[in-house]
This record gives sequence, C-alpha cells and structure tokens, in this order.
Amino acid sequence: MVQDAANGEIVAAGANGEKKPGFFSRIVIFFRQVIAELRKVVTPTRSELLKFTAVVLGFVVVMMGFVYGLDYLFSWVATVVFGVPA
Repeated sequence: MVQDAANGEIVAAGANGEKKPGFFSRIVIFFRQVIAELRKVVTPTRSELLKFTAVVLGFVVVMMGFVYGLDYLFSWVATVVFGVPA
C-alpha cells in the first residue's frame, strides 16, 4: 500500500494507472537506450591508446612477477617442510 501524494488516497503498489509497455515496446526502448549510451562513448586518441596499452602491459608484467615470486616462495617452503624437491 502506498499513499498517493497528489490527493492523499492510499493505492496498491504499482496501481498508478499507467499501462506497462508491451514486450516489443520494451525491446525497442532497450535498443534506443543502448544506442544513446553508445553515442556517449569517446574514442581515445592514438597517444592515449598507446599510454593505456603500456599501463596495462606494465601491470600484467608486475602481476606475473608477483605470482612467480609467490610460486617460488611456496615451492621453497614445501621443500623445506617436506624435504623432497618438487
């Protein structure tokens, strides 16, 4: 139950008198909204693209080194604890 602010009446939730759009209308609305959002997309310049690519590749290299270091550490700990090289 929701109270209607315009005239103070209490109405059931969702019973505001507006008809829900049909299935195909909702699909059309969805695609219109998608197209409207895609028009807001800004394509990066060549220099921005190169900069972003370098940042991503640098991050990947750092993460590879971090995972390699953890793998080496855990292998060393396993060798020390169990005494058998992997």
